[in-house]
Amino acid sequence: MIKSDDTGKLILRLTLGILILLHGLAKLSSGVGGIAGMLSSHGLPGFLAYGAYVGEILGPLLIILGIYTRLGALIIAVNMVVALLLAHTGQLGSLNPQTGGWQLELQGMFLFTAIALIFTGAGRFSLGGSGGRYN
Repeated sequence: MIKSDDTGKLILRLTLGILILLHGLAKLSSGVGGIAGMLSSHGLPGFLAYGAYVGEILGPLLIILGIYTRLGALIIAVNMVVALLLAHTGQLGSLNPQTGGWQLELQGMFLFTAIALIFTGAGRFSLGGSGGRYN
């Protein structure tokens, strides 16, 4: 059996980075007005919605490239926690009636993959190398 922790880290980085980046690119087209509305309804300033661009464009680019991977993963994790609190609190304990899985399994997978990358770092196959504190 072939064993390569660095290849596994690359696959995790690319999977999470690309999937989250697609959400960010969609927000570039549609804007963050809906997020601003959710923030305002919770008594928070609407301009914080622009943080979605940081969490869904900058964070993913950092982890895809493998530069400041741990920081990029932390940004994504925070972004996911905010998304869960703003838009999905009613579903936290819910199961999907069709599949029986957790209603928020996609969001959970994004969050916990980001947390895993915070602990593992980028690995050898990255622009930042594996020796840096934040990679």
